[in-house]
Amino acid sequence: MNKILVCTDGSAYSFVCYDYAAWMAQRTGAALEVLYVSDLRQFEVPMVADLSGSLGVQPYQAVLGKLQEFEQERAKAILEQARKHFAAKTPPPTATFTHKLGFLVDTFHDFEAHVDLIMLGKRGENANFATEHLGSTMERVVRASHKPCLVTSRAFKPVERALFAYDGSKSCQKALEFLSTSSAFKDLELHLVTVAARNEEEAALKTLQAAEGVLRAAGCAPVCQMLVGMADNEISTYVEGRGINLLIMGAYGHSRIRQLIIGSTTTAMIRRCKVPVLLFR
Repeated sequence: MNKILVCTDGSAYSFVCYDYAAWMAQRTGAALEVLYVSDLRQFEVPMVADLSGSLGVQPYQAVLGKLQEFEQERAKAILEQARKHFAAKTPPPTATFTHKLGFLVDTFHDFEAHVDLIMLGKRGENANFATEHLGSTMERVVRASHKPCLVTSRAFKPVERALFAYDGSKSCQKALEFLSTSSAFKDLELHLVTVAARNEEEAALKTLQAAEGVLRAAGCAPVCQMLVGMADNEISTYVEGRGINLLIMGAYGHSRIRQLIIGSTTTAMIRRCKVPVLLFR
């Protein structure tokens, strides 16, 4: 892993993301690219646009200019806070800081070709006003990204135990390849778990054993477990009961695990686990 893209909006969740980014950089030696994108929509909303009719064109342009100046200063402040946060780490990671004007979901595509991992908080600057909802930007980035995405949690906790929820899908195969070839999680306690529907235990067990063989051949010693039931319930219960600090999943799968990411239970799964989630396409 050579480079990690860290998406920020300056919220409290972003600072948790910084802590996990520094942790990941320390383990892999990767450099960080911290990206803040000024959302163009804030200059196009009806409330602002209506000023052109009530104030006249010239006063409206002056107000718009002030808003843009304010956003430039805000961007500088956010990136400066990020720089200070990383500089206080021991050792401080290598990091660059970039401000762009546009839409994050569109802009990050210009960066993802040159990075190995994308990191972002699961909630953004409006988290205090919508505590029961995950960030819509986060969901769009995860769905659009072609690189692994690490969605960080509400608070930072050192990662000692990771759970890999495996279903044999192509996206899980990518995650399996990463775990077997990367040194990022080699010394962690790794749990390999699959969830079977009732009467499908035999097929699920074969899937689990195949993945276990790959990991053991790579020098890992996973704790393997086949669970039976609803995937979201079983996985979240396992995470809480075993003190798991990181959940690893395929972003697209099949059977019940598929519905956790691209179906209606996506946000519920990330919210319930309350740990960072590393997603692979």
